[in-house]
Amino acid sequence: KISEGCDRPCSFCAIPLMRGGHVSRPMEALVAEGRNLAKIGTRELLIIAQDSTYYGLDLYRKRNLSELLKRLSDVDGIDWVRLHYAFPSGFPLDVLDVMRERPNICKYLDIPLQHGSTRMLQLMRRGITREKTEELLETIREKVPGIALRTTMIAGHPGETEGDFLHLMDFIEKARFERLGIFQYSHEENTHAFSMPNDVPDEVKQERADAVMELQQEISLNINQQRIGKTLKVLVDRKEGPDYVGRSEYDSPEVDNEVIIKAPGDYLRTGDFVQVKITGATEFDLTGEPVK
Repeated sequence: KISEGCDRPCSFCAIPLMRGGHVSRPMEALVAEGRNLAKIGTRELLIIAQDSTYYGLDLYRKRNLSELLKRLSDVDGIDWVRLHYAFPSGFPLDVLDVMRERPNICKYLDIPLQHGSTRMLQLMRRGITREKTEELLETIREKVPGIALRTTMIAGHPGETEGDFLHLMDFIEKARFERLGIFQYSHEENTHAFSMPNDVPDEVKQERADAVMELQQEISLNINQQRIGKTLKVLVDRKEGPDYVGRSEYDSPEVDNEVIIKAPGDYLRTGDFVQVKITGATEFDLTGEPVK
């Protein structure tokens, strides 16, 4: 965890009320923690914060996430560094240069976008438009070829019309996120949105969330099928029955795809990396065999 709290004014979020304003942890302390984790066998660092792209503004008077990523990627023994919770407005583009240049920084970015309608983004107080979001996504994919983008959306925020929802569906279909989750809006006391009428019925929120996930399943299946025949570096997480279960650099634990490794005659250890040739794909998982 590289910081605590958040300075963003998002309408639906109570984190600033609960955690206070953004406070970055000193870079030296984070690098020391990374070294200590590596010494006890940690292979992957997950960089998290309420807003990771804000890192360093309070301590160093500039967004300093790129420098932090460089220093963490230099830690001996760390194979993967994975970045989560990047706010799109004011995204520091120098981070992309580091991701492209450093082989142990995963080609993976968790960037919660929340909606695809400019009107809804304004109601949500996100500080960005759909057009600017699309430009940012294009830049990210251009600067870091092959990157996997994870995002989250919200269905049923106060004021969301059927037209806004259709804009969201169109945005998702065009953006083709590798990973996507969706939450149904719920009123959080003392947030800006709490003063707005909760005017989307629960059953409509559910229908919209289901429609988004149905669309995303199609996108995810298509993307996964394109990995068949390719060989991926996979981190073994656990054993389930005769199979091992792991993740590629494109997957964060617990929320993303898994790789089912068919290796009945092999002994793989949790925490090991193995090259896996992908032989099958479903909407949210890959299947493969170790490359000998």
